[in-house]
Amino acid sequence: MRTSEEAEGFDGEASNTSMISGASSPYQPTTEPVQPRNILGGIRCDMEYLISVFGILKVAEVVLALIAFISIEFIMLCLPCGGVYFFEFVSCSAFVVTGVLLLVFCLNLHTKVPQVNWSLTDLVNTAASTFFFFLASVVLVALNHTSGAEIAAVIFGFLATFVYAVNTFLALKRWRMGDRQSGAVQTSEYMRARTASRGEMEARPNLA
Repeated sequence: MRTSEEAEGFDGEASNTSMISGASSPYQPTTEPVQPRNILGGIRCDMEYLISVFGILKVAEVVLALIAFISIEFIMLCLPCGGVYFFEFVSCSAFVVTGVLLLVFCLNLHTKVPQVNWSLTDLVNTAASTFFFFLASVVLVALNHTSGAEIAAVIFGFLATFVYAVNTFLALKRWRMGDRQSGAVQTSEYMRARTASRGEMEARPNLA
């Protein structure tokens, strides 16, 4: 039967052994709390974009395309109907695509995907919407211009064409400016690398 001194010694040795093994163990418990991933972190409404020229134009385009689509939907009887269907498709497509781009720029989602050239994407959308809105409005006014809904659709179609044309002009200037800046940066980097390589060649001793 063990005495109290032997038991205390055994307990002390056990505690020391556990402390040593715990200190040398590579699997130490962490005290840092695990933070849940915030997938939507950094997404916010950019009010500066909304009050900018491009933001105002985007909002106007979405509103005009929606009103033009609603106006064409009020036409109950059409003869012929080809112009009505074409204008309906153009106004609906412009509303959806421009609305998506407005959300992308307004919520700063374009910064999450830097691989996409968003300036060029916006330019292509505005240019295509300008052309097709103008074409659809001309076809509609040539074939269907008798009812009030048809006249309203034509008016808002030409208004949307004008706003899209202004946006296309400004987007083209922005895209060209961005290309010039990127080209200047690439040229400066190339010259810097070339100058550094020349300096290394001059500093290298001639062993011949």
